[in-house]
Amino acid sequence: MWIAIGAVLGIAVHLAMRFGFHAPETVSRWPLWAVFAFGAPLVVQLLIKLVKFEFGSDLLAGISIVTSAILGEYLAGALVVLMLSGGNALEVFAVGRASSVLRALAARMPSIAHRRRGGKMEDVAIKDLVPDDEVVVFPHDVSPIDGVVTEGHSTMDESYLTGEPFLIRKGPGSDVLSGAINGDDALTLRATRAAADSRYAKIIRVMQDTEQRRPHLRRIGDQLGAVYTPVALVIAGAAAFFSGDSHRFLAVLVIATPCPLLIAIPVAIIGAISLAAKRGIVIRNPAVMEQVERVRTLIFDKTGTLTYGAPQLTDRVVAPTEDPKRVLVLAASLERYSKHPLAHAIVQAAHDEGFGLEEAADLSEKPGEGLRGHFSGREVFITGRKILERLDPAAFATLPAASSGLECIVVLDGRFAALYRFHDAPRADSKPFVAHLGGRHGIDRVLLVSGDRESEVAWLAREVGITEVHAGKTPEEKVAIVRAETARAPTMFLGDGINDAPALVAATVGVAFGQKSDVTSEAAGAVIMDASLKRVDEFLHISRRMRRIALQSAVGGMALSVVGMVLASFGWITPVGGAVGQEVIDLLAVLNALRVMSAPRDLTDY
Repeated sequence: MWIAIGAVLGIAVHLAMRFGFHAPETVSRWPLWAVFAFGAPLVVQLLIKLVKFEFGSDLLAGISIVTSAILGEYLAGALVVLMLSGGNALEVFAVGRASSVLRALAARMPSIAHRRRGGKMEDVAIKDLVPDDEVVVFPHDVSPIDGVVTEGHSTMDESYLTGEPFLIRKGPGSDVLSGAINGDDALTLRATRAAADSRYAKIIRVMQDTEQRRPHLRRIGDQLGAVYTPVALVIAGAAAFFSGDSHRFLAVLVIATPCPLLIAIPVAIIGAISLAAKRGIVIRNPAVMEQVERVRTLIFDKTGTLTYGAPQLTDRVVAPTEDPKRVLVLAASLERYSKHPLAHAIVQAAHDEGFGLEEAADLSEKPGEGLRGHFSGREVFITGRKILERLDPAAFATLPAASSGLECIVVLDGRFAALYRFHDAPRADSKPFVAHLGGRHGIDRVLLVSGDRESEVAWLAREVGITEVHAGKTPEEKVAIVRAETARAPTMFLGDGINDAPALVAATVGVAFGQKSDVTSEAAGAVIMDASLKRVDEFLHISRRMRRIALQSAVGGMALSVVGMVLASFGWITPVGGAVGQEVIDLLAVLNALRVMSAPRDLTDY
């Protein structure tokens, strides 16, 4: 940015001194020398690329700058510095930095924890916490460790990990994840892991590793420049060799400077960013817009992307010996301590029917079995069919056959009490959106990758027409799947929870769906603000249209430059005339690139 500003000022001062104040030519060149000094870092960067045999779109500009300095064509060289630095400034303006993801993650965690030992409270660094330490989490604080509640009752927001916007009730025996935000009451936790081994720390490490392994996206300009640059050098060298005039070499290079690549393409990108913003789509990394055309595999997270993210209790089968209302009250009283989205549906059903809930005397949850607690002298156990078969075989034999959707079993005092069924309805346009991806957007494979259970993920996949399913996956496993798919073909990952952030970074194109997490938005190349698949389709079309117009501008500009190179090689265009001619070509290319900003009548096709 500063190089471009310096180049503008230097050229303006030179022209004022030479034509306004009629200063001697040796004096009026001083501002141009300053421009060359400003442009020195650009030349150094280009020389490094040359040593590495990287023939990008900006290499010709670097050669032109050096040649103009050698031949004393300072104004022509200064104009090239302006063109090169201007294109770089536009690129810097447009591109976001993914390292902000890690800063957003780290900023959520406190640096100090409140540890209680021997009845005394002390503030210690989180890194000094060890398993079995007693930690107090004050109201509205972030939990610094993974632990189990030993004292207190409160609610916690764990949406940063689960992607589910539910407040989860916590009491003695409840598990708490690091990074969860406490509610209105203090909780005392017993640390189950050191802070360095906590769930939150693992997510940060996965993100760091993924960021370091982010694939370099080769830009359109670099791809075209790799072909265009050698051709221009051959023409310039031939012109100088056969004419014996080194100034022709410079004239050819100056008009060959690929400013349609350096300026018109960034202008098209910025125009597309502007159009997307008007549609509620925030482009964080413009490079992904250039990659959409190449995407052949689309990977969906489940909850909140293809579904509305709100399972509802739709069916109840209650044992004849139990009061349906009492069963619902006890089940909801227990489930408000759970983090599963089905728990929210049960609690919501009790709330909708006006029932008050009770506090648990104790809680326990064994992996793979279910949640258990005691209320008013009764044991409440929420589990699945397999556990019920062991506890109450007679009741299990009378259960209705399993159906599509989700379900849970309520057991009171060791006996079957109720079967609850749920559905998290797919979005109304999920199925047609998935169906049109192959024919309209060239998507060869569609995957559904979720941390949810196999039964519910498989049901949704059938509903929306996806055949390849990966259920029960952790954030680390999601990243592994995305990396494997990206190694086969360019991928797009669509997700909405903070647990999706590493996968968003690992994919060729990461799209965050909705505004549930700042961290997810930071990780993504694009953010769909209003959680609509229609907006996703618009993003695909805006990106493809941007690439098409950018290529028109770049290839058309280069074609005009080739005509100018031929004229310069015969001596009909001077170096300064070549710089002016290139500016005219730039203007035409930029005007065409600006067409990206005007939206067509319809940006969706399903």
